[in-house]
Amino acid sequence: MDRTLVYSSAALGLTVPDDQAPPLVVAEVLHGEPLSFQTRAAQDMLAVLADVATLVPTTTRTRTQYARIRIPGRPHPYAVTTNGGHLLVDGVTCPDWARHVADELAQAAPLAEVVAHLTRVRDEPWVRKLRVADEMFTYLVIERGQVPVGYVPDLTAWCAHRGWTVSVQGRKVYCVPATLTKSAAVREVARRTDAGDVLAAGDSLLDAELLSSAVRGVRPAHGELHETDWRAPHVAVTTRSGVMGGEEIVARLLADVLSASGDGTRLETRPPARA
Repeated sequence: MDRTLVYSSAALGLTVPDDQAPPLVVAEVLHGEPLSFQTRAAQDMLAVLADVATLVPTTTRTRTQYARIRIPGRPHPYAVTTNGGHLLVDGVTCPDWARHVADELAQAAPLAEVVAHLTRVRDEPWVRKLRVADEMFTYLVIERGQVPVGYVPDLTAWCAHRGWTVSVQGRKVYCVPATLTKSAAVREVARRTDAGDVLAAGDSLLDAELLSSAVRGVRPAHGELHETDWRAPHVAVTTRSGVMGGEEIVARLLADVLSASGDGTRLETRPPARA
């Protein structure tokens, strides 16, 4: 969701003169201060998208972090948080999915082992915080320009031997069990809603499997996938980056849905995000 649908002030990436900047709306408030934004046009198109398709907000954010986001349109019966760890049905965690996730997490090394490994660098000057997300995965908040060159590759290799994956998103280094995926949760939503085609959008390596499994997808010209030049034949890349790339993502999803709806095809859309 972050840097796909909503953008912090640091991630806006506006390159036009100030007097030509698009109108922005606040998408998230924290401690009384605006934290995330999207363009007014993107907000308007999202409202239309929610009316013509089942819109499933999908994010690496925890339930608490996701609850701060204001997504336009009618109430969304389904949402996926914590990188697939929680399937929310009318805002409440589905207990059946929670039991499924617990079984999946048991196939990887325990969270405590990974947290203990990250604790070794917690006092390094380039580490700002060490966090645990809903007791499912963990991440470091870092000063990205100060991280030792070999740290992330070494961490990636260490985690891989334990059934975990690593993703760097902005100032965060995520360690996530390989069995905890957004795509699995979205497949469950598609099953429950008897959805036809699934569309997706995302910008991080944690979104790659989700994008790969979609009928059509779109990623922005920024973020982890763009930096690694990740591509797939059915996944478009926006021509713009930053918040304007986010607006283009919504426009492309809406155009695809309206086009398919004209052919009588039912679509399930799922714009994911990064925390």
